[in-house]
Amino acid sequence: MMNGIINVYKEKGYTSHDVVAKLRGILKQKKIGHTGTLDPQAEGVLPVCIGNATKLCDLLTDKTKEYEAVLLLGVTTDTQDTTGAVLSEKTVQVEADKLRTIMEGFIGKSQQIPPMYSALKVNGKKLYELAREGKEVERKPRDIEIFSLEILEMQLPRVRFRVHCSKGTYIRTLCQDIGEKAGCGGCMEALLRTRVDRFSLTEAHKLSEIEQIRDADKLSEILIPVDQMFLSYPKVTAPAKYQLALANGNSFTAQMLAGAEDVTAQIHDGALVRVYSAEDVFYGIYQYTRAEERFIPYKMFLPQ
Repeated sequence: MMNGIINVYKEKGYTSHDVVAKLRGILKQKKIGHTGTLDPQAEGVLPVCIGNATKLCDLLTDKTKEYEAVLLLGVTTDTQDTTGAVLSEKTVQVEADKLRTIMEGFIGKSQQIPPMYSALKVNGKKLYELAREGKEVERKPRDIEIFSLEILEMQLPRVRFRVHCSKGTYIRTLCQDIGEKAGCGGCMEALLRTRVDRFSLTEAHKLSEIEQIRDADKLSEILIPVDQMFLSYPKVTAPAKYQLALANGNSFTAQMLAGAEDVTAQIHDGALVRVYSAEDVFYGIYQYTRAEERFIPYKMFLPQ
């Protein structure tokens, strides 16, 4: 069984679920999960977790993201993008300098109301399913943060911009909110996700490319090992005689390590560490408790 992450370039027309389904066929493996929904209209970076790396799905969903988007001013739709039914059309009269000020005003922490056409669930049902039934339900505002927003091109009524934002930020909603403040309405015309944490667009592979890589027997070259996601954590290697205990997911004390004092002196209480066997097999993330001088399993990635 393969274990790791593949940086997939999701193309237009595919849902994130479509990508997972197609990868299951390409890789002949069932245990696959994606790390955050991209709308069918959107394209770009979609890290996909395989095998025991599926435990990373929630972790990667929480990471910051970068996008390039095209805002179309003067048009509002029921989906907040150009795939939906048009609700209003207005002449765009906002001046470029004022629009720039409006857009830069969204930088920082704020709250955003998720769109009805989204995969969020209310009472066990996805919002877009309710929207398709003609139902609208109350959505609670969510805390988001726009770390940066850069205008790349402005040819009104269109504005192409780059945004770096926190998890849970809907760029469609951002476009609509910008249009509302500009007094003419707006919606999203195009969306490209360029980065999710360490995963960038330049290293993403289309499904057709992954098929070719599989046929060339070179999948290992694009499969990112799970432990690469935790390189900022200190590395701890347990002696061979404790390998069975590690394989069973047990905790272990600092005294069980060679050079224990040197190891623990560099690790603060509550710190997370990468734990490996003597053969350099990655077992998982452990948390160090100084009071007990013990490493306790935090998230395990035992080989499958």
